[in-house]
Amino acid sequence: MTSIIFMGTPTFAATILTGLLQEKKYQVVAVVTQPDKYVGRKRVLTASPVKQVALSHQLKVYQPAKLSQSAELEQLLSLKADLIVTAAYGQFLPTKLLKSVKIAAVNVHGSLLPKYRGGAPIQYALLAGEAKTGITLINMTKKMDAGSMLGKAELPITPTDDAGSLFAKLSLIGRDLLLAKLPAIIAGEISPVLQDEQQVSFAPIITAKQEQLELSATARQLDQKIRALRPRPGAYFANFGGKRTKFWEIEPINETTTLTAGKVVEVTKHTLKLAAAQGTVYQVKEIQPAGKARQKISDYLNGQGKQIKANQRLITE
Repeated sequence: MTSIIFMGTPTFAATILTGLLQEKKYQVVAVVTQPDKYVGRKRVLTASPVKQVALSHQLKVYQPAKLSQSAELEQLLSLKADLIVTAAYGQFLPTKLLKSVKIAAVNVHGSLLPKYRGGAPIQYALLAGEAKTGITLINMTKKMDAGSMLGKAELPITPTDDAGSLFAKLSLIGRDLLLAKLPAIIAGEISPVLQDEQQVSFAPIITAKQEQLELSATARQLDQKIRALRPRPGAYFANFGGKRTKFWEIEPINETTTLTAGKVVEVTKHTLKLAAAQGTVYQVKEIQPAGKARQKISDYLNGQGKQIKANQRLITE
């Protein structure tokens, strides 16, 4: 059996680990994931999805806060595994670990490299309004997501896709692509393809500042950011009707307006249309004012937003 050290953290990676475990010709000898984190308002210490899968299969789990120069690293080196497989692990791998495996260290990356190297490739594809995304298998190197490519699979992005739906779809594609290519990788039958450095773009982790929606954005750009940050952390206007408000769903519509961004184009008991930059218009579908639950716009308009009028400036900087 081919021995594998698997390294990953979120549900995206857990799906891929589960696929490996279902293949009887591979033996996962260790799982490496990020330390448990406190989650939610009640601060419940929670294991990563990858750890949960690993424990359900009685696998050895390592959770170093920093892998390099850790005791866990020495234990992993001693395993002398055939392969390392990583998927959204969240840390750089030391060179001596990459070199310790007998066959290869393979990363399952959530973009069509060389586009979107980094920790948030799915979000950046949505932010950019890309028509497609995908999975790239690469040989791991010390330089982030810069290794030679071992295989690709594409996925169209639909107008209703968000980060959550793409993560779910790409995890299955990543699983299937990895399982399809692993036999050839193990046999040395794949000729790796170098990435075109002229086409490289980056997708660093989303910052808190990027969560804010801007009046300078068009309706389409607002929609792209909202979907890129859904289901978490969410995107917000700092001052919507006097309150910081998360926008969970909008729909850019085929209308134009002379009103400035942030003003009300049309309001009824069930509909709220707002002006965005460059004369574009969008319909608000679901929001969450600070301290409140998520709600359909019709519920908001028949409650807290009952006094909203056409031409009113509803959003300010």
